[in-house]
Amino acid sequence: MPGSVRTMAVCTVTGLVAATAYTVALGANGWLWFCWVILAVVTVGVVAARPN
Repeated sequence: MPGSVRTMAVCTVTGLVAATAYTVALGANGWLWFCWVILAVVTVGVVAARPN
């Protein structure tokens, strides 16, 4: 896995952990989850677009 793809994956997982922690501590925030979904979709796009 190239470095940029690995970095995107790490950022996505870290964002998921942060969003979950925020939701547990302070309650749900729709914009936070919306941003995480966009990040996840971009990450999937980067993984799909990488050369084999």
